[in-house]
Formats: sequence, C-alpha cells, structure tokens
Amino acid sequence: MIEKKAKGDLLAKQLVLKDLIAYQEGAVVSRALIDKKVGTVTIFAFDEGQGLSEHAAPYDALVQVLDGGAEIRIEGKQFSLKEGEMIILPANRPHALRALSAFKMLLIMIRSEDSRLAIVSEPAHQE
Repeated sequence: MIEKKAKGDLLAKQLVLKDLIAYQEGAVVSRALIDKKVGTVTIFAFDEGQGLSEHAAPYDALVQVLDGGAEIRIEGKQFSLKEGEMIILPANRPHALRALSAFKMLLIMIRSEDSRLAIVSEPAHQE
C-alpha cells in the first residue's frame, strides 16, 4: 500500500513525477496531486496487463506517459505510447487503456463550460 501523504507535502517542492507513485502487483494505483472544481491532476501506476475498460468522460484529458508503455484505444483506433509521449483524449468519446508493461502516467483533466481544450499554439512548420 502506498503511504498517504498530505497534499501540502508536494507544494513548492522540486519533484520527479514517476517517483510519487509505486507499482503494485496486479493492480492499478492512483494518486491525486491536484483535485479542484476546475480540474484534476492525477498520477497512475498500472501493473503489466492492467488497464481501464472502455468509458467516456465529459472533458478532454491529457495523458502523459511517465514510465513504460501502454495501448490506448480511442473510438476503436489504437495508439501505442511510451515514456515521454502524450495524447489528448477527446471529451465524450469512448476510450480504454491497457498497460503493455508496468506503466505510469500523468492524467490532466480541465473542466470547463465549453468542455473542449483550446489549442494554444500550433507547432512551427519546418520546411
């Protein structure tokens, strides 16, 4: 079992995200880092083969892979992600996740009236 720490223990400290949660055999473990009315930031640790069954959420969510790799399915389309990669899960669209190896991720969900994330800037085009 992961030791519960007060959220204040994380404030104004330099941290390594993937070290804030430990793998647990045969399980999915989560730890909320920020849980506010406007959104959440949560880290997850999945043992190999573990996952989340298909579901939908009313808000866009950003998934950042911190360790290992996972298969993420969005509306039937499969994506294989590894450490350092990210994907945005669109609001109200069915998605599922399965750990291809022991896998850690950061999930950022921002709740808004619009329920859609705005793209702040497009990547520069290189020619």
